[in-house]
Amino acid sequence: MRLALCAEGIDELDFAAQCAFARAVGFAGLELEPRSLGDRPHLLPAAQRVAMRRIAEDHGIAIAGLHSILYTPPGLSITVADPETWRRTLDVMQRLCALCADLGGSYLVHGSAEQRRLSPSTAAADRARGVEAFAMGAQAAAALGLHYFIEPIRPSRTNFVNTIAEAAEIVDAIGNPALSTMLDCLSADEAEAEPLPALLERWLPTGKIGHVHLNDRNRRGPGQGEMRFAAILRALRRHDYGGWIAVEPFVFEPDGRSAAARAAGYVQGLLEAIGDA
Repeated sequence: MRLALCAEGIDELDFAAQCAFARAVGFAGLELEPRSLGDRPHLLPAAQRVAMRRIAEDHGIAIAGLHSILYTPPGLSITVADPETWRRTLDVMQRLCALCADLGGSYLVHGSAEQRRLSPSTAAADRARGVEAFAMGAQAAAALGLHYFIEPIRPSRTNFVNTIAEAAEIVDAIGNPALSTMLDCLSADEAEAEPLPALLERWLPTGKIGHVHLNDRNRRGPGQGEMRFAAILRALRRHDYGGWIAVEPFVFEPDGRSAAARAAGYVQGLLEAIGDA
């Protein structure tokens, strides 16, 4: 298992400093949010892509992948009825797959809760458009040797794909090997009926979980709340999970760098205890 940091908590630093900090406190990779790269990240110039990849390599850290991919440019949606907006969204998704590949990343996490809502009066048609968009994202990722993860998001944020079972149903229907789902601890804690370790024990053997976000139900990083992550990491270890695990807090206390360093130490300590450091 390799540990990544979702980098928005340290985005006050320039990219070289982000890489240096993440490496220094124990992360192997950075998971980037496209909107941290500007208003039109899908159109990031080639020279800037090359420079970012070189900076990361020079600091001995990977650009692991991208997450929260549709927050910019504004107005995107995979479920919207307006055909122009829907086509524009799919174009951005395809271009972000290319961006991820150019940066040396290996995956995209399709969360973006607000950009996939279902309207009550057109829910079935909206869902069909969403599934078609996921299929296109998987196809674009596969062509570049990437993985595309559907992120189940808690129902307090969206009404489309809240549980691993719902995501797995879409993964099965599409049938693209590049497409799978993932576990976000905060969302699963709200949305799932089972405790998280039991959820992993059930789904890891299916091969449908390809990524993990570690965060507490209080929206802070692992080690800063009530959730205990040892059983989660043990379940991953028992099933020989070899993907990335990414620390993704939403509340940075006392600040982003302190929260990241604390989370890295906490998770690394647990991995050492279970024999996976």
